[in-house]
Amino acid sequence: MSQPGFANTIATPAPRPRPRPHRILTAQPAVDPKPRAAVIRLEAVSKVFGAHNGSRVAAIEDISVQVPERSITLIKGPSGSGKTTLLGVVGCMIRPSAGRVSVSGHDVTRLSEDLLAVMRRSLIGFVFQNRHLIRRASALENVMVPGLPCDGNTGDLRGRARSLLARLGLDSKLHHRVEHLSGGEQQRVALARALINDPQILLADEPTAHLDSDCASSFLDLVCDFVSLGKSAIVASHDPAVCSSRLFGKCIKLQSGRLV
Repeated sequence: MSQPGFANTIATPAPRPRPRPHRILTAQPAVDPKPRAAVIRLEAVSKVFGAHNGSRVAAIEDISVQVPERSITLIKGPSGSGKTTLLGVVGCMIRPSAGRVSVSGHDVTRLSEDLLAVMRRSLIGFVFQNRHLIRRASALENVMVPGLPCDGNTGDLRGRARSLLARLGLDSKLHHRVEHLSGGEQQRVALARALINDPQILLADEPTAHLDSDCASSFLDLVCDFVSLGKSAIVASHDPAVCSSRLFGKCIKLQSGRLV
């Protein structure tokens, strides 16, 4: 059975069968003949922590790079090389100390915190390294959190969350508390949560760090389906199996906070 994509996830809440077995990590991506615009631009971006208290640490320095739309980009490098900081800057969670950041054509460098929150909510989905799932809450409740409306009307949101979890093979685990799920299941819950607001950009920080090779391959398979809808994904990893994959259209290599 072929792997279902996410194209109709928001519009069609009906559950689907579990996805087919995952593709190998070294699968060759389809060639896209169309030129790709940059969905993210960084111009001479640096981030310094502790600049005002005498413990200055330059996490990233003078990074200039473009990320093409409709692609999967890899950020690789050893632990401490600045991968998470770079993702945080791209995801409007960390303000750069210098330089300019553009996301989907918007210069986000000097936006207010309120506008940055709007950008994160409407354009970006996050899969965190440690997942940051809410313990003692169900898989369904965790997925719904980023989309919770202020007016308390959660009917449509609940349907979208159920559909996403079903498409990720978790239709039987909707009401299970997340701490009772396996590592691979928790990662799929985190992915569904990242997709609940139908983002244009997916950011994943070391998404395979706690997964076996089968679950890691399955996760990348799902990311490929997301990108097939014309969207973009950035994966930060130092997992050798991930870094050797041919699924990535662009690779950004960091060493001690600088581009290699």
